[in-house]
Parts: sequence; C-alpha cells; structure tokens
Amino acid sequence: MRDFDYKKSLGQNFLKDQNIINKISDSINPSKEDLIIEIGPGAGALTKELVKKNCDVICFEIDTRLEEKLNKIKDSNSNFKVVFHDFLKVDISKYIDTSKYKNIYYVGNLPYYITTAIINKIVNESNPYEITIMVQKEVAERFAAKPNTREYGSISVFLQYNFDIETVCIVNKNCFEPIPKVDSAVIKLKTTNKYQKTVKNEVKLYKLIKDSFTYKRKNLRNNLKNYNQAKIEEILKKYDKDLTARAESLRIEEFIDISNNI
Repeated sequence: MRDFDYKKSLGQNFLKDQNIINKISDSINPSKEDLIIEIGPGAGALTKELVKKNCDVICFEIDTRLEEKLNKIKDSNSNFKVVFHDFLKVDISKYIDTSKYKNIYYVGNLPYYITTAIINKIVNESNPYEITIMVQKEVAERFAAKPNTREYGSISVFLQYNFDIETVCIVNKNCFEPIPKVDSAVIKLKTTNKYQKTVKNEVKLYKLIKDSFTYKRKNLRNNLKNYNQAKIEEILKKYDKDLTARAESLRIEEFIDISNNI
C-alpha cells in the first residue's frame, strides 16, 4: 500500500510476506461450528486467508480508511463481517452471540502497547479457545518465560495459568510495511484448565501474583508486606524457599499453594 498514510499512533505495520501469512493461517484450524475474530485486520492480507476457512469470521478495525478494502472482502464472502470500532471499547456480546459457536478463535497483529490490555479483555469478556497473535519478539519471550529467568514476570504467570503457549514462527522486521525497529513472533495461546480446578479463589490468586512482582528487584518479604508473612514462609519451606526469594523464582503451582492457604 504505497500511498497509504500509516499511523504510528495505531501501531500500523502491515504484514506483506505471504509465506508468513500462510503459516499463520495454516496454524488456525476451526470447524464450521466455530468463529474466528480478527483484531486489527489492516488491509486484509491475513483476512483473505481466514475467510477461506469453513466458519464465520468477524473483524474489528479501528481505522475507517480501510473500509473500502475490507468491504471488498465482505462483498465476496458471506461468512465475513467487519466492525469498524476500537476493539478495546466494544462490548463483544453486542456483536457476537457466542452461544452459536462451539469454539472462538482470536487472531491479530497487536501493537505492543495494547497487547496485554487486549488479552485481558478477551479473557474477561469471552471464553476463547485459542488466541493466535503477532507481537514483538521480546514480548513473546516474556509471555513464555520460565521461572528464574529475567523475562519471567506477572504476565508470564497469568498467561501460563490460563494458556498453553507455543511459538508458531519468528517474523523478520522486513516482512512488514513500514518496517518496524524490531522482529516479531507469532504465538499461539491455547486455553488450558490444568490449574483451575486446584484454585480456591482466582481473584485472590491474581492479586497475589501481581503484588509479588510489584518491584521486580525486591524479594517477597518486601513485596508482600500486607500479607500473613509467617504463613507464606511456612508454605515456602515446602519448596526449600523463604521470604528472601524473589517472585521470579516461584512456579505457578507455588503461587497457587500460597493463595489457597493464606
């Protein structure tokens, strides 16, 4: 799109590499009872592949300048609908009757500054089966980070509690127009229920995780001053740890154990 005025404020870097587009599309395998929701389709490069799937596709696009291009796709595909609205501000239930679908797949090339907000919205307002997103490579590494690594943080624990995470592919910055400063990665978040049955109170767990990482360089004693530290110390002993440990050393199971017993 040579004549298009890309808006930095919207994080507009459109994917132009058909090989990468095909890899993303091939990684999404819905049935006819399912729904694909694409966030920020841009000019529709990936959308053109998604509508070939045997299911309904709904796109949310904030930039109305792309209306003509996306409407061309709509005109030739009865399974496609486009909503020109800011995804973060919409009430998903107003546009989608989720009871009609067996599984909901989300897909999108997300600007780094709203990635976490969008994922939180998806988790809180719908029941996603799978989320396939393109994010900055370093953000992808943070999402999938393991304990005792620099990248491991509250978002790592939150996402890995809710999803199994896998990398679909790494995307070189030259695959975009305009070219961004860094490489990206496509990751797949597949909903898992392997931890949920063991948790007494998810709200309490999420708060514990967030508070534990308040100051990343400080230990649990400093970050959890408003908690029953004697009880936490007792629980940590089971894992050969104490309150001098940092949050980045705790596994999801350990956060759950603490949350369930304080």
